[in-house]
Amino acid sequence: MAREQFEEIVETFEFLDDWEDRYRHVIEMGKAFPPLDEALKVPATKVEGCASQVWLVPTVEDGRFEFEGASDAMIVQGLIAVLHALYAGRPLDEVLAVDAQAELARLGLDEHLSSQRSNGLRAMVQRIRETAKRAAA
Repeated sequence: MAREQFEEIVETFEFLDDWEDRYRHVIEMGKAFPPLDEALKVPATKVEGCASQVWLVPTVEDGRFEFEGASDAMIVQGLIAVLHALYAGRPLDEVLAVDAQAELARLGLDEHLSSQRSNGLRAMVQRIRETAKRAAA
Protein backbone atom coordinates (compact mmCIF):
# COMPACT_ATOMS: atom_id res chain seq x y z
CA MET A 1 0.00 0.00 0.00
CA ALA A 2 3.00 2.29 0.33
CA ARG A 3 3.65 4.91 -2.28
CA GLU A 4 6.46 4.75 -4.79
CA GLN A 5 8.62 7.25 -2.87
CA PHE A 6 8.31 5.16 0.27
CA GLU A 7 9.16 1.99 -1.66
CA GLU A 8 12.33 3.71 -2.85
CA ILE A 9 13.30 4.34 0.78
CA VAL A 10 12.62 0.67 1.59
CA GLU A 11 14.84 -0.41 -1.33
CA THR A 12 17.61 1.95 -0.25
CA PHE A 13 17.45 0.61 3.30
CA GLU A 14 17.70 -2.97 1.98
CA PHE A 15 20.82 -1.94 0.06
CA LEU A 16 22.44 -0.27 3.09
CA ASP A 17 23.79 -3.01 5.36
CA ASP A 18 24.67 -0.94 8.38
CA TRP A 19 22.17 0.91 10.57
CA GLU A 20 24.57 3.88 10.81
CA ASP A 21 24.39 4.22 7.02
CA ARG A 22 20.60 4.08 7.20
CA TYR A 23 20.63 6.69 9.97
CA ARG A 24 22.80 8.96 7.80
CA HIS A 25 20.43 8.42 4.89
CA VAL A 26 17.46 9.53 7.01
CA ILE A 27 19.40 12.64 8.06
CA GLU A 28 20.23 13.40 4.41
CA MET A 29 16.55 13.07 3.54
CA GLY A 30 15.79 15.60 6.26
CA LYS A 31 18.38 18.01 4.92
CA ALA A 32 16.83 17.74 1.45
CA PHE A 33 13.28 18.25 2.76
CA PRO A 34 11.91 21.74 2.02
CA PRO A 35 12.22 24.09 5.00
CA LEU A 36 9.11 25.22 6.85
CA ASP A 37 8.35 28.92 6.90
CA GLU A 38 9.21 30.26 10.36
CA ALA A 39 5.75 31.92 10.54
CA LEU A 40 4.20 28.43 10.57
CA LYS A 41 6.15 27.33 13.64
CA VAL A 42 3.41 28.20 16.10
CA PRO A 43 1.79 26.34 19.00
CA ALA A 44 -1.12 25.19 16.81
CA THR A 45 1.23 23.32 14.46
CA LYS A 46 3.55 21.95 17.15
CA VAL A 47 3.33 18.21 17.75
CA GLU A 48 3.23 17.34 21.44
CA GLY A 49 4.85 14.12 22.62
CA CYS A 50 8.10 14.59 20.73
CA ALA A 51 11.42 14.96 22.54
CA SER A 52 12.48 17.59 20.00
CA GLN A 53 10.55 20.49 18.58
CA VAL A 54 8.30 19.30 15.73
CA TRP A 55 5.81 21.21 13.62
CA LEU A 56 3.45 19.68 11.06
CA VAL A 57 1.29 21.81 8.79
CA PRO A 58 -1.21 19.55 7.01
CA THR A 59 -3.40 20.60 4.11
CA VAL A 60 -6.06 18.82 2.09
CA GLU A 61 -6.44 19.86 -1.52
CA ASP A 62 -8.83 18.18 -3.95
CA GLY A 63 -9.29 15.35 -1.43
CA ARG A 64 -5.55 14.66 -1.23
CA PHE A 65 -3.46 14.93 1.89
CA GLU A 66 -0.30 17.03 1.96
CA PHE A 67 1.84 18.42 4.73
CA GLU A 68 4.88 20.49 5.45
CA GLY A 69 6.97 19.93 8.52
CA ALA A 70 10.09 20.77 10.43
CA SER A 71 12.08 19.77 13.47
CA ASP A 72 15.03 21.18 15.35
CA ALA A 73 16.63 17.69 15.37
CA MET A 74 18.25 16.39 12.18
CA ILE A 75 17.09 12.79 12.58
CA VAL A 76 13.52 13.91 13.28
CA GLN A 77 13.59 16.15 10.22
CA GLY A 78 14.51 13.01 8.30
CA LEU A 79 11.64 11.10 9.91
CA ILE A 80 9.30 13.85 8.73
CA ALA A 81 10.64 13.28 5.21
CA VAL A 82 9.99 9.53 5.59
CA LEU A 83 6.41 10.21 6.71
CA HIS A 84 5.98 12.60 3.80
CA ALA A 85 7.00 9.81 1.41
CA LEU A 86 4.47 7.53 3.10
CA TYR A 87 1.48 9.89 3.26
CA ALA A 88 1.73 12.96 1.01
CA GLY A 89 -0.41 13.04 -2.10
CA ARG A 90 -2.69 10.23 -0.98
CA PRO A 91 -6.49 10.48 -0.97
CA LEU A 92 -7.83 10.82 2.58
CA ASP A 93 -9.24 7.28 2.68
CA GLU A 94 -5.79 5.88 1.84
CA VAL A 95 -4.15 8.02 4.53
CA LEU A 96 -6.51 6.48 7.06
CA ALA A 97 -5.89 2.96 5.72
CA VAL A 98 -2.07 3.12 5.98
CA ASP A 99 -0.71 0.84 8.68
CA ALA A 100 2.14 3.16 9.61
CA GLN A 101 3.56 0.82 12.23
CA ALA A 102 3.86 -2.03 9.71
CA GLU A 103 5.24 0.20 6.95
CA LEU A 104 7.83 1.83 9.21
CA ALA A 105 8.79 -1.60 10.59
CA ARG A 106 9.90 -2.47 7.06
CA LEU A 107 12.64 0.13 7.57
CA GLY A 108 13.65 -1.29 10.94
CA LEU A 109 12.98 2.04 12.60
CA ASP A 110 11.12 0.39 15.46
CA GLU A 111 14.31 -1.49 16.38
CA HIS A 112 16.75 1.41 16.16
CA LEU A 113 15.03 4.54 17.45
CA SER A 114 15.11 5.50 21.10
CA SER A 115 11.82 5.21 22.96
CA GLN A 116 11.52 9.02 22.94
CA ARG A 117 12.02 9.17 19.16
CA SER A 118 9.55 6.31 18.69
CA ASN A 119 6.98 8.15 20.82
CA GLY A 120 7.53 11.28 18.76
CA LEU A 121 7.12 9.34 15.52
CA ARG A 122 3.84 7.89 16.82
CA ALA A 123 2.69 11.40 17.79
CA MET A 124 3.39 12.64 14.24
CA VAL A 125 1.48 9.71 12.73
CA GLN A 126 -1.40 10.38 15.12
CA ARG A 127 -1.50 14.05 14.07
CA ILE A 128 -1.57 13.03 10.40
CA ARG A 129 -4.38 10.53 10.99
CA GLU A 130 -6.44 12.95 13.10
CA THR A 131 -6.16 15.63 10.42
CA ALA A 132 -7.19 13.21 7.67
CA LYS A 133 -10.09 11.93 9.78
CA ARG A 134 -11.38 15.46 10.42
CA ALA A 135 -11.03 16.40 6.75
CA ALA A 136 -12.82 13.23 5.62
CA ALA A 137 -15.76 13.81 7.99
